[in-house]
Amino acid sequence: MKLGELIKKYREENKMSLREFAKKAGLSHSYINNLESGIDPRSGKEVMPTIETLKKIAQAMDMELNDLLTQIGYIETDREQSRQWQPELTEKDKKDIAKELEKMINDLEHSEGLAFFNGEPLDEETKEHIKNALKLGLEIAKVRNKQKYTPKKYRK
Repeated sequence: MKLGELIKKYREENKMSLREFAKKAGLSHSYINNLESGIDPRSGKEVMPTIETLKKIAQAMDMELNDLLTQIGYIETDREQSRQWQPELTEKDKKDIAKELEKMINDLEHSEGLAFFNGEPLDEETKEHIKNALKLGLEIAKVRNKQKYTPKKYRK
């Protein structure tokens, strides 16, 4: 929703005139009219309020600035963020992780690093838990690296 639509909806729901809302916000009624129309009549360009103006409008509408910015689309909601590109592990990535994991486990077993914990021998179940934790860590690292280093033109 655009800022002008939101202001007009608020005014109508609260039975306020342009002048009444403008007074409550500490802005001129002509500026509020420009915001509602979305166009500055002098320049013909879109009205771009400052952050200070947005703060005044939010306060006049009895809401937090972040809520106002979210409603007018300046801040993405969690749902919108979840629709953003999320990299997935390819079969090659999974094979690379499996190889790296196998190498790490072999290094730990041969150095007896995985054979003992707190001076006591590890059972197979505990070794499997350690292996799963290492695998998860490698998968998370791979996905984060893809998020960070994949150029935007390759994100689908």
